[in-house]
Amino acid sequence: MRLTLLILAAFAAAMPVLAQDRSVAQREALVGLTRVLGESQALSQACEGPSERRWRDRMERLVDAEQPDEELAARMSASFNAGFAEGRRIYPACGEGTRRALALTAVRGRELADALAHVKYRSGVAPAEPDAEQVTAEPSPR
Repeated sequence: MRLTLLILAAFAAAMPVLAQDRSVAQREALVGLTRVLGESQALSQACEGPSERRWRDRMERLVDAEQPDEELAARMSASFNAGFAEGRRIYPACGEGTRRALALTAVRGRELADALAHVKYRSGVAPAEPDAEQVTAEPSPR
């Protein structure tokens, strides 16, 4: 009984690593996606105020889902922060350019997320159903 519990505990501890074993290209895509999330966070805050957390929350959910090793977690965090700083530097206030940039970052983020989901699908894990809502490069009118 004790041996069975030890084996189950060891397997459970190893599962996140097995489930999230990513190639170098996939890890780079994750880092790129986190930069887009950071940029989106800055642009959203420019238009919706400093309490807006949508993209920061998505970043946290991504890290929770991926359970990256220390090195990848640090790279993802640094990339998010760099994207945030760049977005804030280029678009400090809300305007048409900010909304257009947000729409373009959404397209880039969607492409990266789709590429990562496609890899999971090919590895036997089906991706989530696509949203009915399509993202375009044109910002929505406000």
